[in-house]
Amino acid sequence: MDLYSPIIIKFSLGILCLVLQINLLGKGNLAPITAMDQVQNYVLGGIIGGVIYNDDISTLQFVMVLLIWTLLVLIMKFLKEHNRYVKNVVDGKPHVLIKNGVVNVNECLRRGISGNELMFRLRSHEIYELSKVKSGILEQNGQLVVIEYGSENIRYPIIVDGQANTDVLELIDKDMEWLEKEVKNRGFEDLSDIYLGEYKNKKLHLVPYEEK
Repeated sequence: MDLYSPIIIKFSLGILCLVLQINLLGKGNLAPITAMDQVQNYVLGGIIGGVIYNDDISTLQFVMVLLIWTLLVLIMKFLKEHNRYVKNVVDGKPHVLIKNGVVNVNECLRRGISGNELMFRLRSHEIYELSKVKSGILEQNGQLVVIEYGSENIRYPIIVDGQANTDVLELIDKDMEWLEKEVKNRGFEDLSDIYLGEYKNKKLHLVPYEEK
């Protein structure tokens, strides 16, 4: 039994750390939608799996590694939520590949999307002509979101976590000055007061962090 005690202790601590991260960071680990979510799972799995059966690493060292990794993840989460540039670097951002039936070839090539793959993705949406596409947006998780002409109740996430989505602003032919003015007209100081903002049927719908 003494032989397996360190393994049991390390394994239990690993599970506790995993549960702690899931509760602190949300459920992103369970259903990853960004590269960072995947990295968290890979690294944490590597730490737990690589250390459990290594007798040269003590339980105390294992605990310290888990704490350091959890701290780094929390710092990264804080920076992403409060700095648009850090969020764009870590998680990436949506990219407009098709606008008003016109393909942005350079953007497609930068994202590694070939013409054959682009048309395959459109066919998976039962779209066979580019002229029918109002917009095609490549999301952070690699999914292509396609909006056709004539689609009802189109929603554009124009503000997310207090940060403007400049690609969407360009897509609807608006700019930051217009967005900031609209937000202030609703009684908010700036974009940082907004949890989520959608552009639906040519109207801006805001979900603030706190109701005015």
